[in-house]
Amino acid sequence: MTLMWATRGKDWGFRFLNDAGEADPLPLYLQAFDNEELSTEFVRKDQGFTAARIEDPLGRKDHSGRVIPHDFVLRGEMAEGIASPQDVRDIIWPLVEQEYAQLWERPVH
Repeated sequence: MTLMWATRGKDWGFRFLNDAGEADPLPLYLQAFDNEELSTEFVRKDQGFTAARIEDPLGRKDHSGRVIPHDFVLRGEMAEGIASPQDVRDIIWPLVEQEYAQLWERPVH
């Protein structure tokens, strides 16, 4: 079971906060989010993974006023029961919510 998570913060750009154990998470991420660049929220099941994007559940925005997106690539048990953005908010978001609350306002290092 794996969870890859990429997002941005208030003052820092898009980055992987969890790489799902991948030495280079970018190829899998690009495969998972192919043709979804403009989608604000979605869940898509594909070859052995589930790709999902939700807007920040608390409506947080970055310093430019853009709503923060949270992108997930889920595999194995982590993907079970995920069929809609609401499922992501209900099942996946609680797993990362505290970590993000501690990180999102931190300055870029």
